[in-house]
Amino acid sequence: MARSSRVSLFALAADEPQREIKLSAAATASGQTWPNGCQAAEIEIDLDTGAAHLVRMVAVDDIGTVINPMIAHGQIHGGMVQGIGQALLENVVYDRETGQLLTGSFLDYAMPRASHIPSLSTQFDESLPTAFNMLGAKGVGESGTHGAIPAVVNAVIDALKPHGITHLDMPLTSEKIWRAINHQ
Repeated sequence: MARSSRVSLFALAADEPQREIKLSAAATASGQTWPNGCQAAEIEIDLDTGAAHLVRMVAVDDIGTVINPMIAHGQIHGGMVQGIGQALLENVVYDRETGQLLTGSFLDYAMPRASHIPSLSTQFDESLPTAFNMLGAKGVGESGTHGAIPAVVNAVIDALKPHGITHLDMPLTSEKIWRAINHQ
């Protein structure tokens, strides 16, 4: 086989199967890669119960070159669900007297369920691949969570502005929203 800096995988496999083949490559990352993105949430509030119903969410992210679209969409969807939970439901509660954890099981700790999650729309902008690695890819693992929390909280506050409510601490539970609407 002629020496070349480029050899196909097929050519390697076909050329003397018993021969030991040593392959090597090296690359150096020269900086950090930061994803960017934006999320928006549409929420309806039931004024009688304080329940926040998430109608839809959209995320648009610049993650550079998308290597595996299915996994990238899954990462963003998972992060969005995690952010929805943090914004609306999840709360660690301890007994004030004993310090005992009161939300120590999945029966007591509220987390998002399928019924809480609307259709999630994700899109990627690949027009700016990073120059800091050979693939042009940027991180995607936490993008969904970082955008979902403020998108959900701001959508709830925006829906409550006509009632004079401009701030609530997370989690924005139905009870907390109901008390704010009813000034209790």
